[in-house]
Amino acid sequence: MSLLRARMRASRLGFTLLEIMVSISVLALIGVLTFETISSSLDARDWLEADDASNQSARIAMDRLHRDFELAWLTPNIQAVNTFKTEFIAKNNDPDIVWFTSLSHRRMHKNAREGDETELTYWTEDDPTNDGAMVLLRREAPRIDQEPEKDGPILPLAYGVKTFNVRFLDPTTDAWRDDWDTTGADTPNRLPRAVRIVLEMLAPDPDDPNRNITRTYATTVICAYGPVLAKNLMSSNGGG
Repeated sequence: MSLLRARMRASRLGFTLLEIMVSISVLALIGVLTFETISSSLDARDWLEADDASNQSARIAMDRLHRDFELAWLTPNIQAVNTFKTEFIAKNNDPDIVWFTSLSHRRMHKNAREGDETELTYWTEDDPTNDGAMVLLRREAPRIDQEPEKDGPILPLAYGVKTFNVRFLDPTTDAWRDDWDTTGADTPNRLPRAVRIVLEMLAPDPDDPNRNITRTYATTVICAYGPVLAKNLMSSNGGG
């Protein structure tokens, strides 16, 4: 009698086939839910990293553009020859291209024989890593020569650019212009009062990782040496 009871008790301690199948189904469901949660977290992390990289790239580019345009500079001595030549020329090419001289140069090496003067060019080219996007390029020459639009190392400033647009406030008409040329008849050897910069960047879409959205960054820069140049030109021409 005791042996029979022991066998019956042992049989009650095991699992039936139905119980095992239910347990496996529950474990499988928990595994699927865990995988989806981890996958969503990883996707969110990747999107945040890409979004942060895009924002940081745009901020760095806008800060550099702001400083360079703010310190744009032209010499009032336009009679000098065989020394150096200063220009401020922008072409409305959609996206735009602009080259100019500025006092924004920063020496990277101690005791380098360089001053504040520099030649700069900003333009865009197709981004080889992102179809439909462009790279904003910056050329800087540490010395001003007779060819302000040439020479100097070229470095990428921002990737994933959709639009680079600059406009210029003419102090004589208080109107915004799409181009500027200090060698031409409309704006001879004078700087704009201000520069409006618009940079459109392609950023990842949080709802669809296979798509991009457009983010716009804009700023208006006052050219610090514009009034100084105008005053010097008036003085050299005998003005008050």
